[in-house]
Amino acid sequence: MKILAARLHRVRLPLVHEFRTSSHGKSLLDHILVELTDASGATGWGEIASPSDPYYAPETVETCWHMGERYLVPAILGQEWEHPEQLPQLWAKVRGNQFAKSGLDTAGWVLWATINGVSLAEALGGVRSEVVAGVSLGIEPTIDDLLAEVDRHLAAGYPRVKLKIAPGWDVEPVRAVRAAHPDLDLHVDANGIYAAHQWEDLEALDEFGLTMIEQPFAPRDLLAHAHLQQDIDTPICLDESIETVEDLETALSLGALRVLNIKVSRMGGLTAAREAHDRAHAAGIPVWCGGMHEFGIGRAANIALSSLPGFTLPSDVSASAKYYAQDVITPPVVATQGVVQVPTASGLGHEVDTAFIAANTIATTELKSS
Repeated sequence: MKILAARLHRVRLPLVHEFRTSSHGKSLLDHILVELTDASGATGWGEIASPSDPYYAPETVETCWHMGERYLVPAILGQEWEHPEQLPQLWAKVRGNQFAKSGLDTAGWVLWATINGVSLAEALGGVRSEVVAGVSLGIEPTIDDLLAEVDRHLAAGYPRVKLKIAPGWDVEPVRAVRAAHPDLDLHVDANGIYAAHQWEDLEALDEFGLTMIEQPFAPRDLLAHAHLQQDIDTPICLDESIETVEDLETALSLGALRVLNIKVSRMGGLTAAREAHDRAHAAGIPVWCGGMHEFGIGRAANIALSSLPGFTLPSDVSASAKYYAQDVITPPVVATQGVVQVPTASGLGHEVDTAFIAANTIATTELKSS
């Protein structure tokens, strides 16, 4: 296979509900959609779902645009390859920039699956026809507002709820949700905001029977995660700490996690995400697929990944309508009583709505093989 042309589309969509974490809030998103075309004329789509600001990770939309246009796309244009696992080798000299790499890696997988007439899930080795979806709820103005959001999503059938927490918004919100829903599959996510002197706040969460406490400390502070895991019964889940499979090996050696959140974007694409799944599965660590408020292209890739056997916990693959009034794919992702069907059509499994993308594109560029 040989990619002859690549297009980057910076697309802006409003969220149907403002989302707030421990570091920032957002009401609209800019994501970069990657369109790769090979010599046969077939097209593969991927999504760079980086944040706009460097609070979750160092990358932003602007840095990803630069890296894609200046380094990553030129590295693959006109190069021969047989399987998408080979694509990361073409940009191996570029360090980091996992979000930017993820969009191209995913587009390569979709292109390969399309040409070979198989679904993306089948190409990855998926074994499930449906995946269980959970929802992630942001920090709300009041506990009553939070309880209303929890009730609304439980009524829609979602079996797992993740609550964003931060110092001052942790024990009491969790206590209120647990009191209202004693049997709910509930976990919390701090996005690395806690410091060592706030240890007692995290230990206090141990009484609520949470499925996990996700990323309480800073990404590189694996020792703090390991020490906390020794002190509490609730499993620690790592997210931002695990950007590479080597990071996972270190965390496993330290005993810093008992659950792994695999994000396609954070790990640089489907190739690395599948490798992390295989390593965690072999180590007996349950995994689930986290989300970055992806548009439908990235969401479809997450669903395909979640069909792999080690994804035993509900993943952030909720319906498109939870975030967007209209999505960039047709049909949109739908969750029925918290369950999402894994597409069986070749490639992405959805049609890409190029007219809607064009109507919401604020910048575009095209590069071609010389």
